[in-house]
Amino acid sequence: MPAAELARLVPDLELVPLLLGQILYEPGGQMQHGYFPTTAIVSLHYVMETGASAETAGVGNEGLVGVSLFMGGNTTPSSAVVQTAGHAYRLPVRLLQREFKRAGPLQLLLLRYTQALLTQMTQTAACNRHHSVEQQLCRWLLLTLDRVSTRDLVMTQELVASMLGVRREGITEAAGNLQKAGLISYRRGHISVLQRPGLESRSCECYAVVKKELFRLLSDVSAHAQAAPSLAPINSQPPRIQPS
Repeated sequence: MPAAELARLVPDLELVPLLLGQILYEPGGQMQHGYFPTTAIVSLHYVMETGASAETAGVGNEGLVGVSLFMGGNTTPSSAVVQTAGHAYRLPVRLLQREFKRAGPLQLLLLRYTQALLTQMTQTAACNRHHSVEQQLCRWLLLTLDRVSTRDLVMTQELVASMLGVRREGITEAAGNLQKAGLISYRRGHISVLQRPGLESRSCECYAVVKKELFRLLSDVSAHAQAAPSLAPINSQPPRIQPS
């Protein structure tokens, strides 16, 4: 983010912990804040009338949760659920909208990011329709790795199945194949990536399309940003919801 814009926002940016499974907004609900994840990952999730669900996109340290806030929609039919616990900076809606209306560099950055998010959504829809569960799992794991600083991911097969909109049995089979190939190791609630290049070779083209488009849209904007003031440090250990 350009230094001048960030300097105006810093006093109002609040660092908050995001817990695994926490709902940031629900379908049709009024959003009070925009969230800029730092170590957390948030899933934009759609639940059908039957109860079936699927992720339409993920948001990590590259983006913003709440693009509808500056596009005039204010609400969406989907929900935003924390997929990976961590931290985010949040900003009140009125301040985000005020800064967007200045029509400065931040507006360009947000519009570019929105296009990248739309690319991720459309590519996810195509991937879920045309590619195997194993390819989808590889894509999803690679995108998750891009947003965290570890190769040990805290997640269950039920969570992954819900994100991809497939049966748990399909994830069990796909994860088993990847484990037999020595690409990942899986134990209850954890997936460790052992060979990222192997995942990339077994993934479909969708991961590369999403990554390339994000880089194309945001790299030149970032290159023109001046050195920004530093924000408060974050806790490297993400909080977790304790079982009741």
